[in-house]
Amino acid sequence: MKKINYLYPYWGSEHLNAREFVDLAQNLGFQGVELNLPDDEAFQKEFLQALEHTRKHHPTFICVLQQVLPVKSESSKEYISEVMRKLLRMLPYQPNFINSHTGKDYYSFVENCRVIESIESFSEKHSIPVFHEIHRGRFTFHAATTLSYLEKYPGLKLVGDLSHWCVTSESMLQDQAHILDKIIPNIKHLHARIGFEQSPQVNNPFANEWMGCLEQFVTWWQDIIHIHRNLDEFTITPEFGPYPYMPLMPFSQQPLADQKELNLGMKSYLENHLIIS
Repeated sequence: MKKINYLYPYWGSEHLNAREFVDLAQNLGFQGVELNLPDDEAFQKEFLQALEHTRKHHPTFICVLQQVLPVKSESSKEYISEVMRKLLRMLPYQPNFINSHTGKDYYSFVENCRVIESIESFSEKHSIPVFHEIHRGRFTFHAATTLSYLEKYPGLKLVGDLSHWCVTSESMLQDQAHILDKIIPNIKHLHARIGFEQSPQVNNPFANEWMGCLEQFVTWWQDIIHIHRNLDEFTITPEFGPYPYMPLMPFSQQPLADQKELNLGMKSYLENHLIIS
């Protein structure tokens, strides 16, 4: 592998307009951005303009868009219709790939398979890769059940956010290494956030009390990088988020750490610790 590209998350930067967000990512030394486009036509128009301007001067600038839908009661057929509408709205941005929060944990295997097949058909038709994020509440909510989908669709591409499996299994997955070994080859993009058994995000991954968790996640990420060592490039989004992922002080509601500083710190840490050759 020649290079890891780091992407800056829009999550937590909602106070910025689109131009400010893209400029911030570049000024902080990131090679691209990852975002779930807000339902704001003004922002969408401005982001497209900012993206086109940036790509004109920096053709390798990476844009990853997220497919995330609000939680509501709906059939799998209704859900697929909403997903397709959202995916089609992404076409003008020509994303490098789409990160999809796919399916629901309570849909049956057959229903989730219909969702997956619809999204994969979109991907093939429009020549836009779609990666399915490991996340609570989705078809990927648990390692073992995710494996059953990979057995049916061995070419599925995943976004590795392993913190969610720690919470779902209430463990650091020490008893599931044999499952992770089978799933790691399908992970094509990483969300670099440290979680633990009770939460998808620790208050500060560089505090001494979280050193064991930091080391475990970096070990997983290194395994993923190693399995893809023949690729020219790989992408990682440091993804420490604001509340409710960020723990707050009681009463004052002040965050226990600075989200931007955590993401910058994680980028720097991984640049110094991940072996890419």
